[in-house]
Amino acid sequence: MALEALNDAGYSGTKMTVILNDNEMSISKNIGGMSMLLSKLRTKRTYTKSSVSIKKALLKVPLIGKPSVKIIQRIKRSIKQLIIPKMFFEDIGFRYLGPVDGHDEQELERMLKISKELDGPVLIHVLTKKGKGYVKAEENPDKFHATGPFDLVTGESLKKKKDDYSKVFGRKLVELAKENEKIVAITASMKDGTGLKEFAKEFPDRFFDIGIAEQHALGLAAGMAKDGIIPVVPIYSSFYQRAYDQVIHDIAIQNLPVVMCVDRAGIVGQDRRNTSRRI
Repeated sequence: MALEALNDAGYSGTKMTVILNDNEMSISKNIGGMSMLLSKLRTKRTYTKSSVSIKKALLKVPLIGKPSVKIIQRIKRSIKQLIIPKMFFEDIGFRYLGPVDGHDEQELERMLKISKELDGPVLIHVLTKKGKGYVKAEENPDKFHATGPFDLVTGESLKKKKDDYSKVFGRKLVELAKENEKIVAITASMKDGTGLKEFAKEFPDRFFDIGIAEQHALGLAAGMAKDGIIPVVPIYSSFYQRAYDQVIHDIAIQNLPVVMCVDRAGIVGQDRRNTSRRI
């Protein structure tokens, strides 16, 4: 839906500002082509920002002002293409601003002011750091994505750790996979949360992290099942709603042997998802 909305907004030319908060993390490490694109944008800091003042000054020059702006914009776009090949956002109709440090309030405000002066849709690429300001969280962003009470100095949990549903499920899946080489595991960027960390380490060639894309996860599983593979797909209950069409049309109606596991189902708790877990 996000890509569909970007596609529509870019084509419509509507004056709007989209802020892309890029902290290089979802719950686990980012996966996929879009993540690769953003990585290129982050590293290519020589990318030049639009100069609104120059454009305004040129437009005031009689006769040659407007043609000059168009020529400069074409040259600017060509330079961007050399620095960052296949500029996705600009190619679909957005003016791209950034990357900008999201923890620098003054610079962020400056970018927002620039975006208000531009015509058409604008995308501001904002870089932030997950856990910024607390070293323990910065060093362990996945651990601190959702946490109960912990010691502020050490960062250690105050609650005694014990085996939960996800860990037991993960261990059992590894046992079964050792006996049956057709078993594979698919996750939508939730390896640790759904207990697949041990499976991923034990069977890296049979583990597929496809990013935050539950629809694709189940569509991929359907294709694998059609080819005789046994895909196991654990997804949080609150995220399964994204893939109802795939559950019904791609798996159930086709009567395909996909093992769909529902994690974090039931009464909500400590991290708003964690208390009751069952398949």
